[in-house]
Order: sequence, then structure tokens, then C-alpha cells
Amino acid sequence: MDEFLFFVSLLPQREHSAISRFIKFEDRKRAFVSRLLQYSLVHEVLGIHFDKIIIDRTIEGKPYLKNGENTFRNFNFNTSHHGNYVGIASEPVCLVGLDIISLHIPLHETALEFIKNFSSYFTNLEWEKIMNANSLDDSLADFLRYWSLKEAFVKALGAGLGYGLHRLEFHHNNWTNISVHIDGVKSTEWRFWLFKFDEMHWAAVAKGPPKEAAESYQKTSPQLDTEEDLSSVELHENPFILLTVEDLTPVPHREKWFSLRSKNKDMIN
Repeated sequence: MDEFLFFVSLLPQREHSAISRFIKFEDRKRAFVSRLLQYSLVHEVLGIHFDKIIIDRTIEGKPYLKNGENTFRNFNFNTSHHGNYVGIASEPVCLVGLDIISLHIPLHETALEFIKNFSSYFTNLEWEKIMNANSLDDSLADFLRYWSLKEAFVKALGAGLGYGLHRLEFHHNNWTNISVHIDGVKSTEWRFWLFKFDEMHWAAVAKGPPKEAAESYQKTSPQLDTEEDLSSVELHENPFILLTVEDLTPVPHREKWFSLRSKNKDMIN
């Protein structure tokens, strides 16, 4: 616990309540890593010291950098955590949304019961593909892939829970060449990718035009360029890098952490 408190102390005091509000320690850890990723990203990309970074959130919860000279006019980022992973995606040009999924179901519920709780969020075509999958495990996997794509899209917009997920219909070729129809109309400006971390965890990434951002997010960035050409938007084949909390810790603080860890080991021994 001493180590955890040390790491939390690296973040500005205003972020501490967002971490401590969780009752379960595992949830606190995920909330902390989510914040640490955001600060580490801004520090790495823009060179702003941790103490000078101010990250705020729109009323719908989309994070944004509130201060500092922004080299990239459309710089934005999005975090997600589920299961064993916490991740972040960022973009200098497009809106970006990230959603991580873990292939598990809640206790005391079958996979089919769990899936059917969410039927109203899918179009007839999506629901047909989910229910007609080769096995129940495949149905669960397809359900979660569709769900994560919808979540990534909404998070990219910064639209929040009020956006009707049933308005989105995703088309794909074995989960590649993914496209979306919004209110029945195919969008040519959005790009989507699914990435497999391991047998139990996937991530969906959505990238789209800044002009479609939620109004609350557009108000946060007066220099937002809504006329960017997104025709050449691509994603690296392996865009995610696996990092530890130590990797994300600012170099000046690592020696103090090493000392604390060594002290804790001595106490255990």
C-alpha cells in the first residue's frame, strides 16, 4: 500500500479524489493507472512537466488538456480499462476513442442471459450475426466486439451515455475492413480497428473527423481544426506498447521508488 500511495502522490492533488472514491483496491489501481497514462502521454508528447499539466473532462467525461502550448491542433486522447489491462490512445489529427474488453461474463448469469440484456442496443443485422454465431462462445465474442466498437465511436465523439448505440451498425470482413452506418447511412470518414492483447482481452480503436465531436468537446478547444483531411488515416500494425507503472514514472522519482521498494522487501524479510 505504501508503494501505491507513493505512485498516487505523483499526480496532482485534484486527481486523488477520482482514485480514492473507489471502494475496491483493484478499481483504485485501474483508476490510478488511467490517470498516470494521461499525464505520462502529455509529458512525453508535449514536454509539459507533471506538475504543470491540467487535464479536465467534459460533462460527458471526455478528457482534454486544459493548459499548455499544444503543438498539434487536434491533439486528443482517450483511455479505457477492463480486466487486466488499462490503455490509452492519442491522435494529433482525428478524434480518437478506445475501448478495452475482457471476454468474461458476470457471476450468476449465463453468457446467453448476459447478451440478451443488451439486445436493444444492436441493429437487426448485428443481432442476427451475434445470435447465429457458430457457438455460444463465438456469440459472446462477437457481442463484445460490436459493443467495444460502439463504445469506441461514442468515446471518440465525446457524446457520453446519451448517444443511442442502436443508431450505429457495424459492417466488417471477419472483423477487418470495419465500417459504420450511422442512422442507416454509411460513413466514409470513420476508421476502426480491433486488436487482440491475449485470448481474453481485445481493444477497439475509432478515429474520425473533429467536426463531428460533441459540442461540449468542441468548446474546450478553440483551435480545433474541423477541416482536416482524413483520407489517409491509418494505424500502425502493432500500435500498443506494453508498459509497467515503473516505465510511466518520471525519471526523477524512480530512485525514490526503488528505495521504498527495497525498504518494503527488507521489512518482509
